[in-house]
Amino acid sequence: MTISGFTFARNSQKYYFPVRESILSILPIVDEFVVALGGSDADDRTREEIDSINSPKIRIIETKWDTTTFPNNIVYAQQTDLAKSECKGDWLFYLQNDEVVHEQDHKRIVSACENYLDDQEIEGLLFEYLHFWGDYDHYHQAHNWYPREIRIIRNDPAIHSWKDAQSFRRFSSFGGTYYDYQKKKDSAKLAVARIHARIFHYGWVRPPKIMTGKARMGNPTLAQKDRLGKRKPIPDVFDYGPLDRLAIYGETHPEVMKERIGKLSWQDQLQYSGKRNTNRPLYKHERFKYRFLSWLEYKFLGGRQIGGFRNYRIIVNAKSSML
Repeated sequence: MTISGFTFARNSQKYYFPVRESILSILPIVDEFVVALGGSDADDRTREEIDSINSPKIRIIETKWDTTTFPNNIVYAQQTDLAKSECKGDWLFYLQNDEVVHEQDHKRIVSACENYLDDQEIEGLLFEYLHFWGDYDHYHQAHNWYPREIRIIRNDPAIHSWKDAQSFRRFSSFGGTYYDYQKKKDSAKLAVARIHARIFHYGWVRPPKIMTGKARMGNPTLAQKDRLGKRKPIPDVFDYGPLDRLAIYGETHPEVMKERIGKLSWQDQLQYSGKRNTNRPLYKHERFKYRFLSWLEYKFLGGRQIGGFRNYRIIVNAKSSML
């Protein structure tokens, strides 16, 4: 059995993605790691970050980002597919640049890959998610944050990245166009096994000024609109809001994150308690609807979401006791 790791990257170092840590976090358990590297800005050092790992397992393919043909973040799915097409393993382990795996979960992941290798009904493996926000001590337990997602898939040419590359689907007809990456017709959710393994998502743990830069690139979650639908000016420093309304994480982080966590330097720009800034629109997790649903789900349903995004069919459900 062989496992290929894969990802896409562009301006990752510039925008404070832990791309190096992400790759390192699964490098010991994969046979190769393929990176589709788009043309970054002159002041970005993503290539240098990846090269500094100095591993023969890593293979970089140069790609071009065509946001005219693939707008609205669909380019993420297209770039993901380019990396996927270069993979040679039986299983393909996908990580985005802000996702990191804990070394404590390595044995569980490899064991699951071995266990389901000959079970053709299982097309992918489903991971638990921890979405950190503002710093490394606070994370979301909220209805609008997906609690799990597919991160290992079979090496099957009929399986493609979907929409903005959050997930995967199996296609009976696929032409590689902008519309193909969004359609449900001629496609199906993957049959998956839910496993005892976590994805540490650090995409929302960045210096506030850099997070503002992400908003100005057109991120729909950050580029807020007012009640009339008009886009509001994006401030110079991103406001994470009161952190005491989030869950506190008290366990260990992946070892590869130790140095980065030690360099956290924007605590004085975070709000740890008090009322939110009323001069900005509410984030989704701050709205009454989502706060009520989140309270209901975690108080009475053990974290099970009412509705929510589920682009998969769970065939084997190993309920996690780790989170």
